[in-house]
Amino acid sequence: MDSSAAERHWVGWHRRYDLPGSSLSRRLALVQRRLREALDEQPAGEIRVLSMCAGQGRDILGVLPDHARRGDVRARLVELDPDLAADAERAALAAGLGGVEVVHGDASVTAVYEPVAPVHIALVCGVFGNIADADVRHTVEQLPRLCRPAATVIWTRHRRPPDLTPTIRSWFAGAGFAEKGFDGEDGFLMGVGTHRLVGQPLPYQRDVRLFDFVGDGEDAHR
Repeated sequence: MDSSAAERHWVGWHRRYDLPGSSLSRRLALVQRRLREALDEQPAGEIRVLSMCAGQGRDILGVLPDHARRGDVRARLVELDPDLAADAERAALAAGLGGVEVVHGDASVTAVYEPVAPVHIALVCGVFGNIADADVRHTVEQLPRLCRPAATVIWTRHRRPPDLTPTIRSWFAGAGFAEKGFDGEDGFLMGVGTHRLVGQPLPYQRDVRLFDFVGDGEDAHR
């Protein structure tokens, strides 16, 4: 798939968020619920957030406008597709979210998160279903480099057989995270994990490549 075709694909892919009852719309609701909980739990002061492969930013931009902590959030949303990044930027501006920065760039390299790391909340949604299993594990193991103590990570992955989500949850445990919850719905293959860093963060390194994005996202529609 050439770059222009890939961009058109992902713009069309995001339209399914608007279909009531779709797997994406239900997954989004679960992610937003967990994000609200994570924001509610933060101590007073600035809340730093990153979002990998943020798309149109629907997860965080669907929560912040009416959240009591909106003024405390400093978020960096990273998206490679220029049209989706532009959509996210317009939505953030329309909502008056001056603390939300949308970056048109490569979410797979830690350097892009340097201005906001270490974060209180990391959104890794729509990533693990589109990269190789070895890259999923590598990304999980490197997340403590981007997190501060007690940071919350919210992630998604389809549960199509062979279901990798139990293994991913064990990788989080091995990387020093405690599970707060794993959410799904009967009849759908999507899963949403929420973990808190209980181990020690790792030193930030700006030159770590986390993954190669290779999927087409279709498993998220199941």
